[in-house]
Amino acid sequence: MKTNTSDFKIIIRPDTPAGNVLKDVWHYRHLFYFLAWRDILVRYKQTLAGVAWGVIKPLSTMAVFTFVFGKLANLPSGQAPYGVMVLAALLPWQFFTNILFSTGNSLVSNTSLVSKVYFPRVIIPMAAVVVAVADFLIAFALLFGMMLVYGVWPGMTILLLPGFMAIAVLTSLGTGLFVAALNVKYRDFTHLMPFILQFGLYLSPVGYSSSLVPDGWRFIYSLNPMVGVIDGFRWVLLGEKALVYWPGLFISVVLSVAIFIFGLKFFIRNEREFADII
Repeated sequence: MKTNTSDFKIIIRPDTPAGNVLKDVWHYRHLFYFLAWRDILVRYKQTLAGVAWGVIKPLSTMAVFTFVFGKLANLPSGQAPYGVMVLAALLPWQFFTNILFSTGNSLVSNTSLVSKVYFPRVIIPMAAVVVAVADFLIAFALLFGMMLVYGVWPGMTILLLPGFMAIAVLTSLGTGLFVAALNVKYRDFTHLMPFILQFGLYLSPVGYSSSLVPDGWRFIYSLNPMVGVIDGFRWVLLGEKALVYWPGLFISVVLSVAIFIFGLKFFIRNEREFADII
């Protein structure tokens, strides 16, 4: 039996430039909506359990930090009660970690989809961000309730909150894209990330105020981009403007953009190998 070589076609697709990613995501937006909605359904299929977990996790962490740093160590909390101050910092930190975990494991969790169907793979980690936003809104409702109880009222600065959320998204998504690409080749990163993030939790001003850091170390301390985000959250929600180290906030913005661009380019550069390796 003879085979006519003209019956076969070889299609070579060029690498997707980083600038065309948004265009590709928009072109496959229906798949993005489907993956995001699927993740939300899986996360909150048992609605009570899903919502309860979104409340219990920050609440339990807040209780531990308040007892250790507020009661035992007797650290200052500024204008707000210690528990409210901690919860205002836990919101951006858990928002960051939730995005990083979900995006970093997104490709490994969707191996059959990656290996069988062509589409821009970056859609998978980007869709995973939606679940983290849902968790954030639940935790934000908890914080808002505590603020009402203690009589802490945010001012007009709360309008700046989306900007600080954007910094957290860029930092976590950029890091998550980098980890997702590495996870395809080296599955050890799945187990390594919790240790790194646990270490980062204590290096970030979550359980304490960044005002405790000596002035001579503030610039170096601010090389952690989440420092500016956490201080920004406390400022816009609790009025703690004195906490904001403006050079550090500028560093957070620059680093978040740089991390996102690096993670996106690294992801795109390795995208062609995902289907073969995974």
